[in-house]
Amino acid sequence: MGSLSPWHWAILAVVVVLLFGAKKLPDAARSLGKSMRIFKSELREMQSESKADSSAIDQATPVQSQRVEQPTATEQGHTEARPA
Repeated sequence: MGSLSPWHWAILAVVVVLLFGAKKLPDAARSLGKSMRIFKSELREMQSESKADSSAIDQATPVQSQRVEQPTATEQGHTEARPA
């Protein structure tokens, strides 16, 4: 039931010819082909941009962390920084 038999394809072709007419079918197929080429080229462009972005992220230098000294409490409650 899921696949179309040859009779289904023939009926479908006749309906398409009746709906669009024999003169407009080549123009419709041509514009569909142009649309598919544009779509594929845009997909390729997006993929190349994505690869370029990911390689730029991989090449970025990591930020160096700085060491922060925590103050220590003295006997009198004052705080002073520990010597490094």
